[in-house]
Amino acid sequence: MVTVQPALFVKPHCVLIVADATVLLIDGRCMAELYTENTAKSDRGDKMYIADFHIHSRYSYATSKTCTLEYLDLWARRKGIHIVGTGDFTHPAWRAELKEKLAPAEDGLYILKEEYRLYDEADGKKIDAYGRGQKEMIPRFIISGEISSVYKKEGRSRKVHSLLLLPDFEAAERIADRLSQIGNICSDGRPTLRLDCRDLLELALDECGNSIYIPAHIWTPHFSVFGEFSGFETPDECFGDMTSYVYAMETGLSSDPLMNRRVSVLDDYRLISNSDAHSPGNLGREATLFDVELSYRGIAEAIRTGNGLCGTIEFFPQEGKYHLDGHRKCGVCFTPAETKAHGGVCPVCGRAVTVGVAHRIEEMADRSEEEAKSAAGKEPFESLIPLKEVIAMANGFAVKGKRTEREYMRLLVQLDPEFEVLRKIPVEQISRTAGEQTGCLVDKLRKGKIKWNSGFDGEYGTIDPGVIQ
Repeated sequence: MVTVQPALFVKPHCVLIVADATVLLIDGRCMAELYTENTAKSDRGDKMYIADFHIHSRYSYATSKTCTLEYLDLWARRKGIHIVGTGDFTHPAWRAELKEKLAPAEDGLYILKEEYRLYDEADGKKIDAYGRGQKEMIPRFIISGEISSVYKKEGRSRKVHSLLLLPDFEAAERIADRLSQIGNICSDGRPTLRLDCRDLLELALDECGNSIYIPAHIWTPHFSVFGEFSGFETPDECFGDMTSYVYAMETGLSSDPLMNRRVSVLDDYRLISNSDAHSPGNLGREATLFDVELSYRGIAEAIRTGNGLCGTIEFFPQEGKYHLDGHRKCGVCFTPAETKAHGGVCPVCGRAVTVGVAHRIEEMADRSEEEAKSAAGKEPFESLIPLKEVIAMANGFAVKGKRTEREYMRLLVQLDPEFEVLRKIPVEQISRTAGEQTGCLVDKLRKGKIKWNSGFDGEYGTIDPGVIQ
């Protein structure tokens, strides 16, 4: 089992049982913390909420079997994420599971029923909150789903992914029923439909006037509204007379707000970020910050108006797997200038290289990087890398190795949830608990002093090993 109650006692040598049934030995300090802080303040909207709307269930292709509500809830608590998308609302089996396991919370939000909740355990006691003096907020779920549209428009094939947010299951049922008349929504949690994005937006609003439509990872080369291979040049080209009902764009892992603000056609849109997680451990790779009433209404209004939308947590875009151009199989990685110098052709195999996000933004940009800083000045964002990557890099561990997992869980227990460690806990405290190398890397991370071997053609970027020297 896995668990968090008002008290946590960690002895010098205790056992932590995690969700995958791995037993981890914790060499930590004795600690006894009472978590009695009332959560009413959070419910009034006096708290900054971290939200990740774009995720997937186990019913989507290429996802972990652990993409269940139980593990999504657990990992949201480990990460310190307050609001999580359900993902995949169009899939009938997943929707039935959502209805069974979720209970209504605030307007348009849901919580996992207690009987389904997993907990970590330390010394035989449930961990109801990670860290010291901070009562954990039970994660809320918001109904969400991604649709893949494949269609022809203006003589070109278009492949665009769209994210929908909905206020209730009734709306989800109506929209799913309409989409089932267009194509197969049962084979994949993210269904692929021959449906113009403009028409998808109209359909969603027809069935639920309070639905929120967001173009997903807008620069991804193969499946996005502005992607190199099948994208558009302006929002109007894609959405036509429905353009005014699009309020926000999702940046995706390979770009950040500064890059996006080089493109003036995006000036009328809020920028949000989500993880597009295909496994629970990837929750929060990117996220959005809100200071709003804890409700669907509060979230929707923030997206529409910007009021209460307080910024984003971003991947370093260089880590994104489509940041630069190249050919993964040939080991060729190009900057946009290098791609142009080679005529867009891979020098190894002679085929066209995969053009990445930085290149596509450069093609559409009508502002310099300095001008973009001014345009993005009211959109604070933080660039982070996952804590497991920090631990692995600092200690010479494998990211998915047992030692990294053991150290990760130890830090959650002795410090705080992941986002607190990465964003707020003093570096000196991190160094005392996790070692100087880890503390040093977190410090450089916060200051943006990270050097990268950039991602390209489906290959994630990596930190230059010299960064921790």
